[in-house]
Amino acid sequence: MPPSPARQPAWSAPDNQFRRPDRRPGKEPRQHDSQPTVIIGESVAMKHLFSVIQRIAPCDNSVLITGATGTGKELVARAIHEQSGRRGSFVGVNCSTLPETLVEAELFGHERGSFTGADERRAGLFEVASGGTLLLDEIDALSLPAQAKLLRVLQERSVRRVGGRIRIAVDVRVISSSNTDLAKAVAAGSFRADLYYRLRVLPLHLPELCKRGGDIELLIEYFLERHAERTGQPLRKFTAKAMEVLGNYPWPGNVRELENAIEYALVIGQGEELGIDDLPIEVAKPIFQEGVDGFAEVLDEYISGRVPLAEIERRYILSVLEQFGGNQVRAAEALGIDRSKLYRRLKQYGVMAVRFLQEEKQDGMQILSHRKPNVVAGDQEAKAARAGK
Repeated sequence: MPPSPARQPAWSAPDNQFRRPDRRPGKEPRQHDSQPTVIIGESVAMKHLFSVIQRIAPCDNSVLITGATGTGKELVARAIHEQSGRRGSFVGVNCSTLPETLVEAELFGHERGSFTGADERRAGLFEVASGGTLLLDEIDALSLPAQAKLLRVLQERSVRRVGGRIRIAVDVRVISSSNTDLAKAVAAGSFRADLYYRLRVLPLHLPELCKRGGDIELLIEYFLERHAERTGQPLRKFTAKAMEVLGNYPWPGNVRELENAIEYALVIGQGEELGIDDLPIEVAKPIFQEGVDGFAEVLDEYISGRVPLAEIERRYILSVLEQFGGNQVRAAEALGIDRSKLYRRLKQYGVMAVRFLQEEKQDGMQILSHRKPNVVAGDQEAKAARAGK
């Protein structure tokens, strides 16, 4: 049985409006068709976001998208590109994944033989995206030298490949994104002020899911229907109690965490209805309800504007890490982020990460505090014996 037509309001970037996907016979989209970006939401915060996208999309100014992890920064960047009318491609790159030694070559290209391993001439991402849009995700991960080179490209609208002698003109609209406060990074000296203002011509902040009243149910319905369409399986639903749990959970990981939770339930659940037991344990039995570190109280203070989002993120990450016994691989998977990003967060929080000892025969990584390890009895006796000599 085919799934029922989607009922949730969706915003289609090319249509510039709310729409309902057309699933009538003969109207199904072909797989090779370019599908428009669809953003689900009808809350006040999302309607405001849609309005801003419509206004800033047609111009070529740089856009800086900020927001917590999982709020859909790349999705919004794609929507801006689709509404811009630019005929070139949309190209996205996560700056945190670029090795420091290859940042320039990846962004600006290189000539053959310019460095070890450069066996052929290669265009950089700025050239590939010329005529279109380039998304620089996690822009804060770039080093200061890389930021200086990026600033020059933005100023001159041209690139010079590594090992090259001429500058190549490029027509690229740059959209950058970050889940950190770049203004604080500028104050701390880790991000160039001139680059910050060059990127932040049109700032756009995305709302957290907990501040999008009424959108959680719409997103759940969308993810369920999308899964049914992709797999050809009958449409499944959550029980009323499971929906209540999903609605009450604060979703610190935002839409990405919600999507992962739905996918998990669809894989684990065996019945036509999905219940609480089919949800991830951190959602079904959240740690914050038990009062660890006063998480629930801090969440209430955040919603009321008395506590910054960074504190919510810190406590949630540490609580999930504690739940998985310090295993960074499993914690990162549950959080929906890369392990490298989790490791950087732990360094910010003053937490060291070390690999499990091989004799423990466990995968992943374990967290330890900065406290020095206790000296074993044998070492104490040895020290006493040396002191006696």
